Amino acid sequence: MREPEISDNDQTTYDLAAKVGQSLAQCGWMLVTAESCTGGWAGQAITAVSGSSAWYERGYITYSNTAKREMLGVQQATLDRHGAVSPQTAQEMAIGALNRSHAHISVSITGIAGPDGGTATKPVGMVCFAWVAQNGLVQQETHYFTGDRESIRRQAVATALQGILLILGDATAVA
Repeated sequence: MREPEISDNDQTTYDLAAKVGQSLAQCGWMLVTAESCTGGWAGQAITAVSGSSAWYERGYITYSNTAKREMLGVQQATLDRHGAVSPQTAQEMAIGALNRSHAHISVSITGIAGPDGGTATKPVGMVCFAWVAQNGLVQQETHYFTGDRESIRRQAVATALQGILLILGDATAVA
């Protein structure tokens, strides 16, 4: 069976997704994603890897606040107090995705990819992540990426995948 043709720009993302799959398969875990600004790109990168159904349980694309509330259980109070782009919302997204799936680990991505929508306190390129594992591990990070919309989204997907590898203890795969 042939591997999918991918451009040089996508090779790093594909390689990361393949390493995520290998790591998840080795520990017998399934992954769930909850995406906002990446619009399903992480799920697409993951499912580009042959055999991903063995380790990718499902993905949520929750672009609107309503979707974040209805599909993932993000609290309206969190959105009102911190906004959709915040570590708090990212954490609630990841927890909600894990709780509403059969997965063992989740990742969430919410941010401002631009070119519009940024503010002085939340500029274009600000992306919040959270990773939650069923063993109780919760990790969150905020990154400030530069570049155009596609570049910011690509960097966000790569960061999400690298975070999964780190949580799974596969630090050598991130190098």
